[in-house]
Amino acid sequence: MPHRTRIFIVAAALAWVATVLHAQERRLHIAAPPELVETGFLRHLLPRFSLKHSTPITLVEPGDAAQAGFARGGGVPVFEDDTAPWHLVVSADSEGNPHVQRFTDWLASEIAARAIEGFAGPPRFTQALAVVEDVAEAEIDGDLARGAELSLLHCGRCHVVGPRNTMAGVGSTPSFAVLRTFEDWDERFEAFYVLKPHPSFSQVEGVTPPFPEERRPTIAPVRLTLEELADIMAYTASLVPADLGAPIQHQ
Repeated sequence: MPHRTRIFIVAAALAWVATVLHAQERRLHIAAPPELVETGFLRHLLPRFSLKHSTPITLVEPGDAAQAGFARGGGVPVFEDDTAPWHLVVSADSEGNPHVQRFTDWLASEIAARAIEGFAGPPRFTQALAVVEDVAEAEIDGDLARGAELSLLHCGRCHVVGPRNTMAGVGSTPSFAVLRTFEDWDERFEAFYVLKPHPSFSQVEGVTPPFPEERRPTIAPVRLTLEELADIMAYTASLVPADLGAPIQHQ
């Protein structure tokens, strides 16, 4: 094997290892008891943080190695259900971890409050503490061209995503331009995979669990990474919202 080829292979291997280690450093392991997991609330809440901050979260059982965990007491109250508050307890060796601190701050933000109270339940959840200072929203940082291609590939089967499929899509499904008229369009996109009918055929790598064996999707599944979802959102942010006309004036 030529010397230059060996150098290239070694450099590529080191770059791959560095990428994997970087991803592992960003991933948070959060402990949660079955009582909370089984409500489905964390499947609704945590992906919103993961996308905003490109930080996947893996749920583990109490007692397993984790940077932080949800418990009924002993830490910072972050949200409460119909019974009592839930606290976030940070492990001693994770004090000062910037990703854990970002997660803690996010849970106390107005953005998180909307997500917490948006869970349909039961039970109903509310933010445990009043918002003192909001966390600045992360800018949508993605590749517009790649987002356009991904939107057409994955979303174009149902939505009109742009000029390239204006005659396609399902009639009852809003176009991307119409979705851009919604004030919460970004929240809808970043958590699309928990909004019906998407959970039955969509998965986001490192965020959503595998499809149950007894409920495999009946259509080709949509599989995305957080980076690809950010590309789709960046593309959608670049679209001009549809002109739906002036609101009806009631006499």
